[in-house]
Amino acid sequence: MSIRRTSAVVGAVALALVATGCGSSDGGSDEGKGKTRVFAADNGKIKIPANPKRVVATGYAVPVMIEAHAPLVGISSWKRGEPMMSKKDLATYKKTPKVAGELATETNYEAIAEAKPDVIVIGVPAPVLGDIDVKRLETIAPVVAIGPTVPSMWREQSRKQADAAGALKQFDAVQDKYEAKAAELAKKYKNVLPKLKLGHVGAYGESAKGTFQREFGGSWGTNVAEDVGAKYYGKVKKKGPGSRAVSEYPSIEELPEALGDADAITYSVNADGSVPEPVKYVMDSKLWKNLPAVKAGKTFPLRYTEAATFGQAMQTLDAIDTSFAPLLKR
Repeated sequence: MSIRRTSAVVGAVALALVATGCGSSDGGSDEGKGKTRVFAADNGKIKIPANPKRVVATGYAVPVMIEAHAPLVGISSWKRGEPMMSKKDLATYKKTPKVAGELATETNYEAIAEAKPDVIVIGVPAPVLGDIDVKRLETIAPVVAIGPTVPSMWREQSRKQADAAGALKQFDAVQDKYEAKAAELAKKYKNVLPKLKLGHVGAYGESAKGTFQREFGGSWGTNVAEDVGAKYYGKVKKKGPGSRAVSEYPSIEELPEALGDADAITYSVNADGSVPEPVKYVMDSKLWKNLPAVKAGKTFPLRYTEAATFGQAMQTLDAIDTSFAPLLKR
C-alpha cells in the first residue's frame, strides 16, 4: 500500500463529511465560491471553505503550505525548518508576512485579522494548542488544528493540512516524487540494509543530566530510513505522549545495554553535517567506542532527520543514500 493510500484513510472522515457539510452562502458559482465543507480536525468538525483563497498557517503547517503552493497570506516564524527549505520555498517563506513567532504564545491576533484569512491552519501539538486563544481566532476565520503526534505521522498530518488549504494537487506531486525515490533506494539497498539490526542516537539527549536519546522505529531520526528498508530494533520501555512513544532517554551508563546488540548505528547530525552536542557527548564516551557496531566501523550520520514534509524528506533520502553508500562496498 502506498503512503498516499494509507494517509488517505486518515482524512477519509473529513472527506466523507463533505457531502453533509457542503453548502453555499451565495448560491455558489462555477468556481465554487461560497461553498463549504466540514473538516475533521484535532479541535472538532470545522466548517471551512471548499476552496480557500486566503490561508494563514502556523507551526508544522508552514513548510507544508509553502511546498503545496497554498494561497498564504500569513505564517508563523519557522526557523528550525529553514535549513531544509529549497531556495524557492525559502524565498516564499521570507516574503510571506509573519503573523506569529516561533512559540504559540507569540501569536499576533491583530496581524492575523488584518490578513483577512478565510481559514487558519494551526500545526502545533495538542498540549501547545492551549497557549493559543482559539476562540479569538474563530472570530476571524474557521480554525483547523492539525498538530504532530508520533513523529512518523507527519505524512498523514501534512496531507490533512494541505487538504484543509485546498492544495492537494501540488502536495500529491511532491509525494509521488518522494515515494518513487524511496522505492528506488529500497531496491538499491535491499541486499544489505534490511539485514542489519539498527540503533539510533538522537539529538535531544541532555548531557548535563548524563542522558542520551535513543530513537526507535517511527521516530524523527529513523522513520525516513525505514522507508528505504532500515530496521530499528527494540521499543520504548515506558511509553509517553508524542515522540516519547518512540524514543527514550537512558543514562550514558546504559549505552552498552541500549545499543550493544546493534549491527550498525545511525545518529542525527545538523544540516551542515556537524555533530550536535548531545550526540558528541555520546561519541566522546569510552562506552561508545567499545560498542561492537562502532568497533566494526558501522556508524552512519544522518542529516535532515527532522523532515516533516515530503519535499524535506527528499533531502533526507539523499543524505541517507550518501551515508549508507559504504554498505554497498563491503
